[in-house]
Amino acid sequence: MSIIQIQEVSKFYADHTALDKVSFDVPKGCIFGLLGPNGAGKTSLIRIINQITAPDEGQILFQGKPLTKDHIKQIGYLPEERGLYKKMTVYDQLMYFARLRGMEIPAAKKTIHAWLEKFEATTWKKKKIEELSKGMQQKIQFIVTVMHNPDFIILDEPFTGFDPKNTQLIKDEIENLRNQGASIMLSTHRMENVEAICDNVVLLNKANVVAKGTVMDVRNSLKDNTYSLTYKGEINPTGFKDIVIKTQEQKDGNTTLHFTYNDKPNIQLFNNPSIEISEYREVIPSMQEVFLTLTDNSHE
Repeated sequence: MSIIQIQEVSKFYADHTALDKVSFDVPKGCIFGLLGPNGAGKTSLIRIINQITAPDEGQILFQGKPLTKDHIKQIGYLPEERGLYKKMTVYDQLMYFARLRGMEIPAAKKTIHAWLEKFEATTWKKKKIEELSKGMQQKIQFIVTVMHNPDFIILDEPFTGFDPKNTQLIKDEIENLRNQGASIMLSTHRMENVEAICDNVVLLNKANVVAKGTVMDVRNSLKDNTYSLTYKGEINPTGFKDIVIKTQEQKDGNTTLHFTYNDKPNIQLFNNPSIEISEYREVIPSMQEVFLTLTDNSHE
């Protein structure tokens, strides 16, 4: 079952095509990576989902029904360009947005207190937003996005401005929200975070979908029969007619080979008493390598 279905969506601006018949589904209860270089169409798609603009072609379904204004309260949106009121206090800010989302005052008070406590921020209540550090403001913006328990949450570059400790804190909260039943669309350029927490991804480039599926499916789609062997000892790898050496590196007394097999994988070729194997694995491209291979950044 999908929370969002993007069906042949196109968006045009004058002589520029921002989205060109883009189609993919976001499964319910997953963390979904919306990836692509600047200018690929991610922001245009996010704006359409939030009904800031409309598609010129195609449609979007929300829980199986055409997306309408009535669905807005079920969506939480953390924009890349943050939108807090600098002169308001933290508490007034949170209460204002809670009421905009239709929360009753008693429930809003309870939720605000719980989130501030979770982020060890109860002492910030009476501080103005402009008095907070960038990281502290980011946490408030995150609370604004999720405190009304939306079914679908869009997070656009949520880790910007965070140190490693707070990045991990937000990653943990994103996973908690997913585990509690929320569906999350994560737009980020930090591929290490995609690998760490995303279940599924779609990769856009120049207004088109160039890859989609689970993280492992997308990574596996670019593997090229390359294997890695790390060992100690003495052998002459060029003597194996059944493999083609791509690289050979020596470090701390270990030799690491990257190679391909001429035939099917067979580690028994290295069954040699003169070496001690510490690692043997197939080389699967990282999401960073997938991103660089499938996207062209020359238009940024």
